[in-house]
Amino acid sequence: AGWVTFGTMGYLWRGLCVVVLLMVVVGRGEAQLRQNFYRFTCPNVENIVRRAVQAKLQQTFVTVPATLRLFFHDCFVEGCDASVLISSPNGDAEKDAQDNLSLAGDGFDTVIRAKGAVEAACPGVVSCADILALAARDVVALSGGPGFQVELGRRDGRLSKRWRVPGNLPAPNFSLNLLNWIFRKNNLTQTDMIALSGAHTVGFSHCNRFSNRIYSNPPDPTMNSAYGQQLRQACPRNVDPRVAINMDPTTPNVFDNAYFRNLVNGQGLFTTDQVLFDNTQSRGTVLNFANSRTNFFNAFAAAMVRLGRTGVKTGNQGEIRRDCSAFN
Repeated sequence: AGWVTFGTMGYLWRGLCVVVLLMVVVGRGEAQLRQNFYRFTCPNVENIVRRAVQAKLQQTFVTVPATLRLFFHDCFVEGCDASVLISSPNGDAEKDAQDNLSLAGDGFDTVIRAKGAVEAACPGVVSCADILALAARDVVALSGGPGFQVELGRRDGRLSKRWRVPGNLPAPNFSLNLLNWIFRKNNLTQTDMIALSGAHTVGFSHCNRFSNRIYSNPPDPTMNSAYGQQLRQACPRNVDPRVAINMDPTTPNVFDNAYFRNLVNGQGLFTTDQVLFDNTQSRGTVLNFANSRTNFFNAFAAAMVRLGRTGVKTGNQGEIRRDCSAFN
């Protein structure tokens, strides 16, 4: 009725409102991630990154878990903005935090190599954050896991502080409630959390991260006794802290759903692994993934896409770093 009362001016005002609304919607859309973000500015970026990842993987399989873990640790602190890649001469960047000291150098090297190749083709165009997201997808596919489309358009963050890491990464002794809480903070569901935990099918860990389970008195009763004995042989007391073992004792060099079958058999390495099967709230999902590789792959791919949206900087936020280890 208001439009009729104001006559022609009413229609003009309504039209102006529609135009403004469209401008707002379009503006927001431009700031969102999208699959074809570099279609015109760096059309071959995905092939360039994949070739760099393949070359690195041919040197060492550690490339797979190292790059995946780097992506997770980046996204959970400050969002997916490559802040974990920053090197500080004062030792106060994210990578210097206690929880990040065990990040394998091969993950960093993978991104550095890919960034160098991309810069040679498209200088100053593609962010380190996007390169890390692409590399994480590629190591999964190249080791037998699912392929999926990666949304792009992230900008690199301008903040990387060691003190901002504690409390933002899941610890190996977390309960299911704590796991759900820390993933929920990043807009991820329990199903996403369980699916992403499946990355441990290609992971490795240092002995001190689970020694409390095998050397407690009595040993952790939720652990398969034969598996516990195997771990004690691989990780004797006072073992060299650099020693690391595979998290999947069956097919450690293949991205598959064996991790979930291992949980059913009591072969979860961390408390946070085994709790996924032992807790009735999450057991059904574990059994689903253990029985169907397809269901796990689909859930993992969807969770990786959602993880990749965490706290992203887009549009005029952040920067496109020339060197992934240093702010411009």
